[in-house]
Amino acid sequence: MYRERAAVVPHVIAWQSVTPPGGRVQRILPDGCLDVIWNDGRLFVAGPDTTAQVGVPPAGSRCLALRFAAGSGPSVIGVPADELTDRQVPLADLWPAAEVRRLADVTSLAELERAVLRRWAPPDPAMVEVARRARAGQPVDAIAAVCGLSARHLQRRVQAAFGYGPKALTKILRMQRAVVLARRGTPFAEVSATAGYADQAHLARDVKALAGVPLGRLVRP
Repeated sequence: MYRERAAVVPHVIAWQSVTPPGGRVQRILPDGCLDVIWNDGRLFVAGPDTTAQVGVPPAGSRCLALRFAAGSGPSVIGVPADELTDRQVPLADLWPAAEVRRLADVTSLAELERAVLRRWAPPDPAMVEVARRARAGQPVDAIAAVCGLSARHLQRRVQAAFGYGPKALTKILRMQRAVVLARRGTPFAEVSATAGYADQAHLARDVKALAGVPLGRLVRP
């Protein structure tokens, strides 16, 4: 069981899950976000992934979590996103231990949201714009020009906000858009054109590199 909703702060999704019996493999795709996760009493930050995370959680495992998009996570977590890339870091390593101990017994997303609200600061507007334009498939050079940033400054700021550079971010968000379209039943040739790939072979290569499996496997029921 998985449910999500908009959180009380902008650019954040509140989600929760309980793993049903059956032991199905879970494949979590990179999405340009980082998450604060409570999992059966353990609190940690899941940093931005560069490839899919695959695992089989035990039946009954419960998660309460907040997913930070648009570069909104680092100001709350307290470190640049690129210090967390492809890592799961105990929250006690990043926040005061007493605060984390209080959160270890949370029973609802609302409690986790209140803890985040105490630390909330609006994300860099330029990085929100970068995420919006990258999600729309705009090329990196065009994004830099619109944001008034040199290539070097764009690289540095995107790295700190998202955990990887603008080219990787654009590639990941394009893949996310392609998967959404494919899961709606859009033919793959149309997916590749709509999402901004050069051709269907380009789509297939990128999805396999980021997800670890072909697109057809991702959208299979």
